[in-house]
Amino acid sequence: MRERDCGRAGDGDGRCSGMERVHAVFHHPLYRKCYCRLEELEQGRKFCRHQMPHLLDVARIAYILDLEQGAGIPRDVVYAAAILHDIGKYAQYEDGTPHELAGRDIAAEILESLPKDRRFSPEEREMILTAVQGHRRQRAGAQVLERLLYRADKASRMCFSCPAEQECDWSAEQKNMEPEI
Repeated sequence: MRERDCGRAGDGDGRCSGMERVHAVFHHPLYRKCYCRLEELEQGRKFCRHQMPHLLDVARIAYILDLEQGAGIPRDVVYAAAILHDIGKYAQYEDGTPHELAGRDIAAEILESLPKDRRFSPEEREMILTAVQGHRRQRAGAQVLERLLYRADKASRMCFSCPAEQECDWSAEQKNMEPEI
């Protein structure tokens, strides 16, 4: 992994955390706006929510899978894809737009407008955008990050211990009824 400038978003003591680009995504005004809107819309929701605990679970599981498979995707690329993968969910609630499509558009705008010293390469951006769009369905020919994000998203759901599992309209095939990771 290449060295990063730690001047702006380190861990507070001058050391580089290696996650400055993820921090830039998280603090981006459009990300904050969409995330807060989603949080408002899911207030009191008894079924799966799409806030930071879920997003970080997906990131951690995807990164573990990346390490286990030796895929070599940089940690911050995996984490950026994970925290962006459900960012379009508010649009699905508000107007029915599939959240993976709305999410890709929002993620593209965020990634394109990051400060120059926090930008992902064009290849990394495309990898992230493809993973965001493809995280809901497995498809033939899926890219590595897309497959990791799909699997991590499903493994992060703890249907096996959810008190609302019986009321959930997900099919039996969609539900994660065993701890996987």
